[in-house]
Amino acid sequence: MSRLRDFAELVRLPAALSVVGDTLAGAASAGWPHGRRTWAMPAASSCLYLAGMALNDFADRELDARERPERPLPSGRVRPWEALATGAALTAAGVGAAAFAGGRRGAVTASFLAAGVWAYDLALKPTPLAPLGMAYNRGLDVLMGAGPRPGRAALPALGLAVHTFGVTLLSRGEVHGTDKATARTAVAGTAVGSLLPSAPARGAQGPPWAPWAAGALGAWYGASVGTAQAAAVRSPDGPTVMAATGAGIRGMIPLQAAYIARAGAPVTAAALAAAVPAARAGFRAVSPT
Repeated sequence: MSRLRDFAELVRLPAALSVVGDTLAGAASAGWPHGRRTWAMPAASSCLYLAGMALNDFADRELDARERPERPLPSGRVRPWEALATGAALTAAGVGAAAFAGGRRGAVTASFLAAGVWAYDLALKPTPLAPLGMAYNRGLDVLMGAGPRPGRAALPALGLAVHTFGVTLLSRGEVHGTDKATARTAVAGTAVGSLLPSAPARGAQGPPWAPWAAGALGAWYGASVGTAQAAAVRSPDGPTVMAATGAGIRGMIPLQAAYIARAGAPVTAAALAAAVPAARAGFRAVSPT
């Protein structure tokens, strides 16, 4: 059981809940193009996200030995080759799940996403391009759910990419802190992101209260994430920035739910939003950062 916990910590297992809604938002916006196989797209997203977490720790093992020696690799609980093999296996599983749901197109999109994940962890992370790399990956994850109709998922892809850019930019100060300008940039992105789900969705079908649900979920996202980021503006020290980063990761769930409601599926959105307490409890057990 201890080994299972070590690998759960390696891949930040509870954080997978933060990507389940990406492809659901894309699929809902595109009219559910994968039919009964739609469930496999969130599985693909989760596998690729967990792969990225394993690769992140593999690439950062020397830095973590200085800054976070309690992590699985520097503490010796997981060997570097095990982390690399875990990342490779989860990548293959993610591409396979996307191919099952979306055929050749799904496999191609997932392969581009997998390339983005590997490039971020092994090359881009220490560079100024890191936030853009993460934003690319998140936006492409949403478009993967849209299948052959990516244009219809452009707004949720953009919204989640912008949110991810802000969270990633802020997260670079988790250990040593950041500056107030960076924290303000994250707050501004969240403020804009909270309003985007209220934009009318062309061709959306659903109950008449669906737009109200989208607006309410967008407001929930803005309040929960914005409050934590505003605290980082006031005190941009490491612990406060880390708390804001965690709030930003959890906040992806109500933001995804807002876009799903916007597409006319408020019941599905509510079911996804119900995962927030589970994510919060999971993050108390295993840190998402």
